[in-house]
Amino acid sequence: MFERSRKGENALLIQPHAGGPVDEGALEEFSDLARSAGAAIATVLTARIDKPNAATLIGKGKLEEVRAAADATDADLILVNHPLSPSQERNLEKVLERRVVDRTGLILDIFSQRARSHEGKLQVELAQLRHMATRLVRGWTHLERQRGGAIGLRGPGETQLETDRRLLQKRVEALTKRLDKVEVQHAQQRRARVRSAVPRVALVGYTNAGKSTLFNTLTGAEAYADDRLFATLDPTVRRLELASGPIVLADTVGFVRDLPHELVAAFRSTLSEAREADLLLHVIDAADPQRAERIEQVDAVLADIGADEIPQLLVYNKLDRVEGAQPRHEQPGGDDPDAIARERVWISARDGTGLDLLRNVLATRLGLRRVQAELRLPTSAGRLRARLHQLDAVREESQDEDGWRMDIDLALADAARLAAQDDGAPIRALLPEPVDID
Repeated sequence: MFERSRKGENALLIQPHAGGPVDEGALEEFSDLARSAGAAIATVLTARIDKPNAATLIGKGKLEEVRAAADATDADLILVNHPLSPSQERNLEKVLERRVVDRTGLILDIFSQRARSHEGKLQVELAQLRHMATRLVRGWTHLERQRGGAIGLRGPGETQLETDRRLLQKRVEALTKRLDKVEVQHAQQRRARVRSAVPRVALVGYTNAGKSTLFNTLTGAEAYADDRLFATLDPTVRRLELASGPIVLADTVGFVRDLPHELVAAFRSTLSEAREADLLLHVIDAADPQRAERIEQVDAVLADIGADEIPQLLVYNKLDRVEGAQPRHEQPGGDDPDAIARERVWISARDGTGLDLLRNVLATRLGLRRVQAELRLPTSAGRLRARLHQLDAVREESQDEDGWRMDIDLALADAARLAAQDDGAPIRALLPEPVDID
């Protein structure tokens, strides 16, 4: 065994690739992740992998090159931009005599530094423990010889390992229960917002696209914003007044390509703000040359969390970094190389350019996603009437021998859900055709 460095600040980066040119965008992002975690990049090596080595991912020759480069640059940490199995991580550490961290471990480390709220810290700890569970054996490699049947050498290492696993599992169960309670509280808050018929809008996008800056500028909030990856982990929700009425706006965690499944699972309540929104503001860095790829990667994560059917408004931010660009509103289609069948607005959250345009577009989009009408209900529709009152959708009501006359105002999404029920025929008659509600 080797003595692991406690500093871990001077890192050698390994970028595996499957032949052909190296993905410079992936390498640049991984370098940003390393710097965001607090590492200084000593050097970067690429490793072509036609067939991954089951024991070490990379081949013997590349291993020797990595060790020589680490010795030459005094690197005490090896970061690999690829998921590693526990055995691969262990074998690499043994050969390189340095601490090895894969992409998932690096992102988990950044999240542990960024989490500020009690809930966020619980979520990060849960994700880390689940990741650690598969790697727990690493701390007890010095006792592996005691697994044999020699007298006097049976059991201790394995017993200690099982004890640690049991303690870890208990902590995971305790964290899960605590997060379940938090999720119940959030669900109650979201139901209250539904009952008040206030449209829900969530900011989503690739990390460092400027979501928090836009959120602060629109709402006057003071959510943490910084020019680095994963500056925001904890969701922040504020009320925003538009010409069409109030909305609830939520700032959420940024996405990256290949977001670890441990984090997707742990940050369920954070991501539920996006999953349960009426509209997604998909914020994009307009100055990013890889913005089209970023859009696809965010869409992939949204699909993973079940939010891919929610309508989107693409917000191209950081217009101040695009020479000659002006704020504008674009309908689906057009000749732009990024043309996507979604509405787009070009703004700069930093200097406020185009924000009035964005507010007007939002007011129009959300105003069209409401049902405001006079509704007649027969006396047999008592359950439907009760649900409308639960949603706080009844503005005025009178009754006669034929039933109820109501002036209603409710979100189109809620109207569509009521219309889909057995007694929802009176609501179905009010809906536009077709109704595109998930």
